[in-house]
Amino acid sequence: MAIDTQTAARVAKLARIKVEDDQLPALAEEFSAILGFIEQLNEVDVDGVEPMTSVTPMRLYRRDDVVTDGDQPDAVLKNAPDAREGFFAVPKVVE
Repeated sequence: MAIDTQTAARVAKLARIKVEDDQLPALAEEFSAILGFIEQLNEVDVDGVEPMTSVTPMRLYRRDDVVTDGDQPDAVLKNAPDAREGFFAVPKVVE
């Protein structure tokens, strides 16, 4: 699939990327190459292939989800510039 310079300029504008006019042909060519690679990937037969989470078959280490450090509200609130009734107090920012 070929991308023209007008489409490349539109994509750059939508992505809010400033691209000079003299760089648009190179950008269009790069977009075309990327889309060509995607078209090649779509031709690959992946029937029966299990999805992978890593390139190496490995089991992720899982730990028990338990609280190991906590119940220290006074120590935590000691760092607060303004603490009231056991909570961080912040200035109102929305009317």
